Amino acid sequence: MSKMIHTPGLVAVDDHSTTSATFVIEPLQSGYGMTLGNSLRRVLLSSISGAAITSFKIEGATHEFTAVKGVKEDAVTIMLNLKQIRFRVYGDSAQTLRIVKKGKGVVTAKDIQVNADVEVVNPEQVIATIDDDKSNLTIDIVVETGRGYRTIEESTSKKQSDFIALDAIFSPVVRVRYKVEKTRVGQIADLDKLFVTVDTDATITPRDAFEEGAAILVNQYAALAGKTRVVADDATSPTAEVGGFASDDGSMLATSIEDLNLTARTTNALVNNDIHTIQDLFALSDAELRDLKGFGSKALDEVKDKLAELEL
Repeated sequence: MSKMIHTPGLVAVDDHSTTSATFVIEPLQSGYGMTLGNSLRRVLLSSISGAAITSFKIEGATHEFTAVKGVKEDAVTIMLNLKQIRFRVYGDSAQTLRIVKKGKGVVTAKDIQVNADVEVVNPEQVIATIDDDKSNLTIDIVVETGRGYRTIEESTSKKQSDFIALDAIFSPVVRVRYKVEKTRVGQIADLDKLFVTVDTDATITPRDAFEEGAAILVNQYAALAGKTRVVADDATSPTAEVGGFASDDGSMLATSIEDLNLTARTTNALVNNDIHTIQDLFALSDAELRDLKGFGSKALDEVKDKLAELEL
């Protein structure tokens, strides 16, 4: 049994849509599926950067409980609708944008006068309805970037006395689910396989969100580890490189044991121990191979000679 901690790999990504995907990670040390899954979920929901409206001002309305002349919705309803608008902001500075709509009709997010640094992701979002041909609606909004959730008390926009501050949900990740199943690599049958499903609001792809969440965790743990390093058992990782070949290279590491032209005894010993490919061979140490039923030192030497012949 290997004493090293297995290093996982991202073995598959199932894209359900442009805003939803499932990431498959294996092999993980027994128990690490829950550990990694819960850590990724918490970081994805709380720490991915995004953009949101942090304050707004409606011309003619002094506070959020004011009725707006010529508009069907009151200021509170307009405020709630504004919070549903999602943005991509290319920069770190706050952006002040304006909505101007004249005459009867529906005001949507596409009426926002954006600049080169701001993109509206859901332009169909309804903001208000003007029900008088002679009325007009002017709204100024402040869009900021951030992470997670920010309360009104924490908002910097509240310092502008003529603006109404909003609590802001910056996170572009709307839902994260994970589950853990058992998997095996060679003779090791108690490893974990982790499935993480990420749903976003379309301002970021699930893959970008997943990678950012993983990078955040790496930075956090690296800061605590100092100079200490643990040697990982990369041979069991589906994405590890062994002898210059990536283990997902089907042309080499996926080669069947029966195609290696080994002696019948050696081939049968490997197959009977559920070792069917070169990848399965690399999952085991020399000592583990010697302990296989019907597989001894001579068979090990034969396998090593064959792998050397293949430059593996």
